[in-house]
Amino acid sequence: MANRTGLKMAGIAAALLLPGTAGAAIIGSDASACTSRGEPSLLVNVVGLKDRKGEMKLELYPANEDDFLKDDRDLIKEGKFFRRVRTPTPQSGGVEMCIRAPSAGRYALLVTHNRDGKNKFSFWSDGAGFASGEKLGRSRPKVEQAIVDVGQGATPVTVRMQYLRGLGGFSPLGS
Repeated sequence: MANRTGLKMAGIAAALLLPGTAGAAIIGSDASACTSRGEPSLLVNVVGLKDRKGEMKLELYPANEDDFLKDDRDLIKEGKFFRRVRTPTPQSGGVEMCIRAPSAGRYALLVTHNRDGKNKFSFWSDGAGFASGEKLGRSRPKVEQAIVDVGQGATPVTVRMQYLRGLGGFSPLGS
């Protein structure tokens, strides 16, 4: 009994020491933005990974249909906001990533699980997720599925990953 209590207390202490929820460390090049308390950012809890291969990527776009999923070079050339954070997929534990926003406001967030190691989304192997949690199916995602409102500090959002699942298109695993 004392041993179980000690283990439970150690787990609680570890969770309190780590900045993420559920004991997950916040990963990615923007991690400090989510721990500074005040910088507009998204703290993204990624769930439903198919495996732990490759890398995770967050992309933040302007929240309109014309700019959503547009090539980042074009957005930057046009003077529009775009931000990307990449990190290797953690081998275990929760996945919490952070991405900075230029200011509080409305944006479109895309999360991808690049499983094959190539720098282009592979319909056949990679996963994608959006804040709405709406099943993607076979159609191109719409900006409404990706809309997030960023506050003055770290705004938490959970994204369930979706992968190609036969003729029905993309959906979360287990659905």
